[in-house]
Amino acid sequence: MIEDVKLLNFIYKNAEMGIIGIANIKEDIKSKKFMKVIKEQENDYIAICTEALELLNQENEKVEGITPMASLMTMIDAKMKTIKDSSTSNLAKMMMTGNNKGIIEIQEKINNYDGHNKKVISLAKKLLETEKRNLNDLKKYL
Repeated sequence: MIEDVKLLNFIYKNAEMGIIGIANIKEDIKSKKFMKVIKEQENDYIAICTEALELLNQENEKVEGITPMASLMTMIDAKMKTIKDSSTSNLAKMMMTGNNKGIIEIQEKINNYDGHNKKVISLAKKLLETEKRNLNDLKKYL
């Protein structure tokens, strides 16, 4: 079962990965409408990271973010995928892949959460809803 600190760190890492993913495609975005959607998603991820960090600080715990190696691997993967195809459709697919992974992982964490902190589970559900909304918002760009 999952405790509060582990779930908060997972939430932070998941949202941070969204921020990193967005940073890796921003320079390839040509559509102003798509850029607006991506920036809104980035702001949502930043807000979730901030809230997770605040809750961890309240517990006197440190955040365990994405490792530099994982961040580098994500950047390399994104660059490899955009060298061949930097179309809006491909960028949307790349982000949607991350959203799908995020939905599966956070739903599993929610299902296995055995804590009682309403703020923690609320933030986990907020992340889940954000991932679902992001996925929906991107579908029109395929």
